[in-house]
Amino acid sequence: MPGLLSFDDLKSKVKDGSIDTVLTCFPDMQGRLMGKRFHAVNFVETSFKETHCCNYLLATDLEMATPDGYAASSWEGGYGDYVMAPDLSTLRVVPWLEGTAMVLCDILDHHTHAPVPHAPRQVLKRQIERLNALGFDAMMATELEFFLFEQSFDDIRKDGFRDLTPISGYNEDYHILQTTKEEGVMRPIRNHLFAAGLPIENSKGEAEAGQEELNIRYADALDCADHHTIAKNAIKEIAWQKGHAATFLPKWDHTKVGSSSHVHQSLWKDGEPAFYDADADLGKSTLMDHYMAGLITYAPDYTFFLAPYINSYKRFAKGTFAPTKTVWSVDNRTAGFRLCGDGTRGVRVECRIGGSDLNPYLAQAAMLAAGIKGIEGQMTLAPPTTGDVYDADGAQDIPQTLRAATETLRNSAFLKEAFGEDVVAHYTRCAEWEQEEYDRVVTDWEIARGFERA
Repeated sequence: MPGLLSFDDLKSKVKDGSIDTVLTCFPDMQGRLMGKRFHAVNFVETSFKETHCCNYLLATDLEMATPDGYAASSWEGGYGDYVMAPDLSTLRVVPWLEGTAMVLCDILDHHTHAPVPHAPRQVLKRQIERLNALGFDAMMATELEFFLFEQSFDDIRKDGFRDLTPISGYNEDYHILQTTKEEGVMRPIRNHLFAAGLPIENSKGEAEAGQEELNIRYADALDCADHHTIAKNAIKEIAWQKGHAATFLPKWDHTKVGSSSHVHQSLWKDGEPAFYDADADLGKSTLMDHYMAGLITYAPDYTFFLAPYINSYKRFAKGTFAPTKTVWSVDNRTAGFRLCGDGTRGVRVECRIGGSDLNPYLAQAAMLAAGIKGIEGQMTLAPPTTGDVYDADGAQDIPQTLRAATETLRNSAFLKEAFGEDVVAHYTRCAEWEQEEYDRVVTDWEIARGFERA
């Protein structure tokens, strides 16, 4: 792909002056890129081996607070260092930033140099290793949905996040005229990301005013998560450069459709699609049945990794294309899991539960773990649900609140087995803290509703 760099390529570009800055980044628990900006000469001479960061960066929240209750890092432990080890296979140019390259890093223990087990990239790598041991590779693709606004991030913040105005005035789902008006932002997003080595397919208007979708070609699971994370960061930066704001908040207005991040997944073996069986019903193999059975059965256990915030659960509403039930259906957008490409080599399962705020490493890892559990247990897939799944009797509900998802996570024997008890405890504390922070706040809704009338 264009944009990807070998280390020798980077050294040449540093020598001729075309690259002067290297971003060394890693995804945090929230899926954001954290790290440092290195002078490129320093990076190619020494820092390509490793650098360091404070270990609180994997035990914080969106506000960069230092919550108590984490075993891995705390005030009692002194908040020491982690090692950031650059994965040089991820080196790439950053075309939307002048003279800049980027590399993603793995997080290692400062003393032992062993991978930190709760680091999102490592959580996913562990499940990929388990799948590889069974003889399979995971191929995945995520859809990035987001809203663009007329105002800039700074203007919106200074106005108290009120009176938000989307960049368009009407539903622009697949709408060419309206999205033409937005090409000043979307065209640079597509082209810059492609030039950075991401296999961009397309962008389109989504089903609400100002709502966009970016689609990236499927790739192996780790590359898919890397692509998603880089793209999300780039979308915000490019929108900011153009004087606009982009949000991945799943539900910014209760009267508007929310934003999702659907995850398409399939397994391959020896370069061939292992989910495909030309002689089977719908073209799906027995392996796919087992995988989907695990995926669906354990969906409540891993919902937190698909919907990590209070706001995430405001999106699950009937008639909005956001699912409410953990069942599967054939090419049916009302189900939590949709079978796509039936009867073809492209047969795959799309998880529609995840919101635009998910961390792709954690979400993909949890789904792979559930699929592996289904394969190992040769679990039986229930028949597909038909019709309007919102009204399906007896179908299992997706946890409807963060509080409920926290409890299914806390009590998940399957995830403790797959991720390790320490990792589950770490992310349970993450979920608890988010709920605790929300529970402390008095909202505008409460004041307006009860100030005079209570």
